[in-house]
Amino acid sequence: MLKNLFDWLNGVGIKFPGDNLFQFITSRVMLAFLLSLLISAVFGKKLIQYLQKKQVGETVRDLGLAGEQQKKGTPTMGGIIIIMAIVVPTLLLADVSKVYILLMLFATIWLGFIGFVDDFLKLRAKRIAQQKGIAYKKGDNDGLAGWFKVLGQVVLGIAVATTLLFNDTISVYREFTGKEIPPAAVVKKVTLDGKEKIMVKADEPITTIPFIKSHEFNYSKLLPVALRGLTWLLYMLIVIFIVTAVSNGANITDGIDGLATGVSALIGICLGIFAYASGNIRVAEYLNIMYIPNLGELSIYIGALVGACIGFLWYNTYPAQVFMGDTGSLMLGGVIASLAIIVRKELLIPIFCGVFLVENLSVMLQVGYFKYTKRKFGEGKRIFLMSPLHHHYQKLNYHESKIVTRFWIVTILCVVFSIVTLKIR
Repeated sequence: MLKNLFDWLNGVGIKFPGDNLFQFITSRVMLAFLLSLLISAVFGKKLIQYLQKKQVGETVRDLGLAGEQQKKGTPTMGGIIIIMAIVVPTLLLADVSKVYILLMLFATIWLGFIGFVDDFLKLRAKRIAQQKGIAYKKGDNDGLAGWFKVLGQVVLGIAVATTLLFNDTISVYREFTGKEIPPAAVVKKVTLDGKEKIMVKADEPITTIPFIKSHEFNYSKLLPVALRGLTWLLYMLIVIFIVTAVSNGANITDGIDGLATGVSALIGICLGIFAYASGNIRVAEYLNIMYIPNLGELSIYIGALVGACIGFLWYNTYPAQVFMGDTGSLMLGGVIASLAIIVRKELLIPIFCGVFLVENLSVMLQVGYFKYTKRKFGEGKRIFLMSPLHHHYQKLNYHESKIVTRFWIVTILCVVFSIVTLKIR
């Protein structure tokens, strides 16, 4: 909003000291990052005090893990802090007329709302049980039904896919290297370093394949020629699957203090680099990657996202003063998936979201193997001492801080490797 306001004021001849600062994306990214940190620090403390006053505390199941009972009563729903620290700087510093910004604001608020309702219903069930004098156990059909949360993720997936497929302001350009430009092709001519280059707009949904020289993949190639008119439907199903999987992965990872928050911040930095590279025509041409106009504005949202996560870590690191709850974890996963799809790097998700993937797989393998062995041998067996994977290491008597730090280090390696794939082909 501030950018739009200063643009309008400049247009009518009114100048303010430092108003040119809002013309540069890098300046607004840094301002968004700092503002989100400030909001997290100030608003976070006040919200924690309010939640403590209202006795909005976490209920902890007895899993036999070290230190788990000390977490009992810790305020939850702290994801509100992250949402506020993302939305406010984005509204103030980003160009809210850009469809990418509007889409990401929708993703943040929508999944944040779904998670908030889930957390609220759990807290209400706890209070009703206390009023009736009934022993309350977390997970006793208290929050939103699982299918309803999935439905919320599906809605976001449809919104992301529909926007990328059918919005006229969204386009992807690739450098044309062939001999003859197709008659119906949309062409953009650019001059870089004194050389004229021809960029051709991609008509169908494409993405980036890591490690391969001809590194762009058209989703229509997954279908027979006769069915390629249904590429939009296939793409929509793929986007829905990715959003649901990553959102659930972040939700599962949020099991010990600071783990999901720190991992999300590191992934956000990776996605910010991807967005800047693809949104800058010179960098995109140098790296030989697809150029996506107007994508640079998305870096401001990502700056706010990273700042919000780092600011939240101030209260969420061990021993946590507040938990993000589903309000934060569902939102962070869905936002990360949406950003990856927008910057056309969804095939890199298994790498830079490696921790989310492994946590998800550990649960699936544990449940699947237990059911298989119980059906075959009459007694269920386990692969891990406990799933998700971070609980397995807790059972091995690793301290929470050590587990979190090592998972962060793994994420840093995954992020660096993902960025390196821009040149390794």
